[in-house]
Amino acid sequence: MKVYMTLSCKVGTFNRVLDELLKLGLSKKDVFLLFGPVDILVQFRELKNLDEFISKWFDPIRKMTPGEAMIDKTETLIVISEGKSFSEEPYAFLFLNTQPRNLEIVQEKLQAIPKILSADTVFGPYDVICAVKANDTNDLKQLVSELQTKVPHIQGTVTAIVASLY
Repeated sequence: MKVYMTLSCKVGTFNRVLDELLKLGLSKKDVFLLFGPVDILVQFRELKNLDEFISKWFDPIRKMTPGEAMIDKTETLIVISEGKSFSEEPYAFLFLNTQPRNLEIVQEKLQAIPKILSADTVFGPYDVICAVKANDTNDLKQLVSELQTKVPHIQGTVTAIVASLY
């Protein structure tokens, strides 16, 4: 089982939140600082079940630093169908919306595009999360344009560029 969690941090606290996430035992390979609609995306892989996610990760993260709230909002995205696994650090994540009946075809078309590292269908405010590679913002712009022509049924795209953790 795989789950994503997005974190929106209070202004000026994202470095402390990152430190706390790593203290919980998360790998730097699974924590992404983003320039986009959320500050941090965390990927939880190889979970046994939802209860494990809640007890081991969700509850400790939402209760982090009880003296001072550093996280304003979280969103949990439960993976329905996992895309390809990836080890390369993505340049960006794309959060896509489609009609529910089109999830499989959208995922299949996305995974056929070489610059798409992975495309996971999820329960949550988005329908698909894609890790993508690009050389720069112009390359990313071309990739998003390519998606709009090669992948039918995409209704909306939100892009978040990955920043260096430290």
